[in-house]
Amino acid sequence: MVGSAVARACVRRRIETFSFIGTRASGISGLASERPISVLDKEAVERLILEEWPDVVVNAAAISSPAEVDRDPALAEKVNVAFPRQVAMLTRHIGAQMIHFSTDMVFDGAEGGYRSTGTPNPTNLYGQLKLMAEKEVLRFNDERPAVLRITIVNGNSVSGQRSVHEKLLGAVAGGDVPELYADEIRQPCSAENVAEVAVELAERNDLHGIFHWAGRDAVSRLDLGRAVLQRFGLPEDRVRGVKAAEAAGAESRPGDLTMELEPLASKLKTKPASLSEQMSELKPPPHLYRWIREHGKL
Repeated sequence: MVGSAVARACVRRRIETFSFIGTRASGISGLASERPISVLDKEAVERLILEEWPDVVVNAAAISSPAEVDRDPALAEKVNVAFPRQVAMLTRHIGAQMIHFSTDMVFDGAEGGYRSTGTPNPTNLYGQLKLMAEKEVLRFNDERPAVLRITIVNGNSVSGQRSVHEKLLGAVAGGDVPELYADEIRQPCSAENVAEVAVELAERNDLHGIFHWAGRDAVSRLDLGRAVLQRFGLPEDRVRGVKAAEAAGAESRPGDLTMELEPLASKLKTKPASLSEQMSELKPPPHLYRWIREHGKL
């Protein structure tokens, strides 16, 4: 979702953009090319980067679900650590900038308001692997790295089934009453807004290192769920609030992952998006369009 948003932002600015995808085409017009590739195929990755010799490489590939990481740690290590390590090596070799997306979950959530210079302390394997990847990127591309830690991303996925609102609406349409944490605080951001930040970083040569980016508003998981329901005219009682401490594996769930966005925020033209601005960007998933028309409001 973030990768396709970055590609669209590049095309809008008339940047020659080569897109490498998994199994699903992006449908974006104006790309120089779009080719499928497996991030596990080291030879193919090396061949393509050396063939194109880009000025900037943006890595938006990751297994981003902590639950999926726990189910297959070996695969997660290959995708979330080994792949960015290889890209860092290759971009250093060709003198290219590397923009790598990381996560707020490198922190433990005990305090909130984390600075980019703060000491990470991940509480789950996903956060641990993403922290390892940060170190590898900074180690192997020590000239032009930009590690951008982001948080929960709102937006419209290519499949219509992967983003926060798409998953939530799918569950509600299926008759579930999702339980959402009322005491887990994040700063949701927008895929389109993050993409604009990535393109700004790509267009500049003076911003390197670790940066934070998120939305303007800090909300709970429950607040976010209710905002999605409001956006589509659905009753707020379709979700239920619970405390994270009552959930299985509560010890690994960070509480407050809010982040300080300076010094990056004051250096960019792009500004953090409010939650209401993010909600206005959301579209009904195509497979749920009829259901939303019958039960909510478009």
